Amino acid sequence: MKQHYSSIVSQVFGKFANKEFKPKIQNIINKSYVKLMGLDMHEFKKPNEYKSLNALFTRELQKPRYIDKSTTSVISPCDSKIVDFGKITDNKAYQIKGMSYNIAKLLGVQNLDSIQLLNGGEYINFYLSPTDYHRYHTPFDIEVLSLLYIPGKLYPVNMPLLNNKANLYIENERVVLKVKDRFNHIHFIILVGALNVGKMVVTFEEKVDTNTKDANLFYKEYKNPIKLSKAEMFGWFKMGSTIVILSQKDSIKWNVKLMEHVKFSEVIGELNEH
Repeated sequence: MKQHYSSIVSQVFGKFANKEFKPKIQNIINKSYVKLMGLDMHEFKKPNEYKSLNALFTRELQKPRYIDKSTTSVISPCDSKIVDFGKITDNKAYQIKGMSYNIAKLLGVQNLDSIQLLNGGEYINFYLSPTDYHRYHTPFDIEVLSLLYIPGKLYPVNMPLLNNKANLYIENERVVLKVKDRFNHIHFIILVGALNVGKMVVTFEEKVDTNTKDANLFYKEYKNPIKLSKAEMFGWFKMGSTIVILSQKDSIKWNVKLMEHVKFSEVIGELNEH
């Protein structure tokens, strides 16, 4: 598979971000990035405590956030902006208003048997900017039924591209998780790569190796589904990107506003118990 320029740029940037410079130089790089991007670091370590720029990108919360214990509440899986949400109709969802795409192409042929479950269901798109906390967590208790990694391009997923580039999510590299909630509804959690995202890490599947020169499609069904509790961290983007959630009809109700900034752990929806 011939590499797109965006993948090459992302790999070069990834090498720089991963490099551990001498402490004085690294401190200058980290502090400059924090100042340039206006990062709020009050929940994290001090900038000079990170040994690389990538360590700063993928920073871990130093104090747990409050998690609602209700079995039906849905929390934000990440710190992000809600760039679109709505109903899935005729196998279509939207990357942003007026820019639709075919969900079958997003999910890959391995998941075609679930497409009809999603018609009439809900979609929601979370955009993580370079300033956001980059780790992702489960929005509710889930069982992971399968994982599909689809190599692709790494276009930016910022607002100008969302408004002007058709099929952006479909062309970009992505990891597709098919999951089941505690009420047996089916959902798909899709991690979408973007420019300068050196890697998308999935903690429970080491065979996912994104943004590499020789990237190959990878698919795995879990005979013993992987159980993850609500708010459990299951990976991170090594820079900003997007998470898309597609949900079975009548399984979930979102309580969000368009272009609202949400934080991981905030209650933003409710699961249907039936």
